[in-house]
Amino acid sequence: MPKTAAATCPTVRSKAAMRPRLPGLAAALFVLAATSPPAQAQLFKDDELHNRTRTLESQRAADVRRVDALEGRVETRAELQARQIIDLNTQIDALKQEIARLRGQIEVLTNEIENTARRQRDFYGDLDTRLRKLENPPPPPPPEKPKGPTAEEQRAYEAGLNLVKAANYKGAADAFAAFLKAYPQSTFAPSAQYWIGNSLFALRDYKGAISAQQIVVDTWPEDPKAPDAMLNIASAQTDLKEVRGARATLEALIKKYPQSEAAATARQRLAKMR
Repeated sequence: MPKTAAATCPTVRSKAAMRPRLPGLAAALFVLAATSPPAQAQLFKDDELHNRTRTLESQRAADVRRVDALEGRVETRAELQARQIIDLNTQIDALKQEIARLRGQIEVLTNEIENTARRQRDFYGDLDTRLRKLENPPPPPPPEKPKGPTAEEQRAYEAGLNLVKAANYKGAADAFAAFLKAYPQSTFAPSAQYWIGNSLFALRDYKGAISAQQIVVDTWPEDPKAPDAMLNIASAQTDLKEVRGARATLEALIKKYPQSEAAATARQRLAKMR
């Protein structure tokens, strides 16, 4: 079959071959032109999203640091307040202990003051009673009794009483001791011995007072001064904190001299001890 000019001419063949491809290239260019702007816009959006993400992450990290700092401050302040509360509680406990100690001391002092006041009332009450009795000294013994007190004995005895009234108890104790040495058989001997014990009690020589008054009870049990001597013994035992001994002495006084004034006082004291 004879070839045509188109088939044999290279130029014509090339143009012919290119014609069918032009529509495909144009379509590709059109597609590229149509799709390029949205792709670029998507790129811009991704960058902006990344930037915003980094900004948010930075803000979040800053917020975390601020929260951590605040938590640290709160914890530090809480620890400080806890230590302050512990210190305050310790101080409060110490103050409570100090208050309790002071209250105990106050109670002890109050009790001592009350006991001292009671002893003083008892002592001065007894002393006042004895002095009122002594304002009128006992009458001299009847004439038929040859051993009555002489004027010298009377003066010596009254000298001792005057020292008691003047609250010179040391001088009174010495004066009555000298009286007993000079007039051991005098009718004033029981009273002189009693006032020795009473003067020693006033001088707070309680053991000496007990010994002196016991001589009155043992030597002159029937003398009017014997009940008073026992009462004075009980007072001295009380001041020596010998409560059982004082109670026993008071009970013996009531039993031995139930009708005496000293026994009435003893009953009152026993009632207070119970």
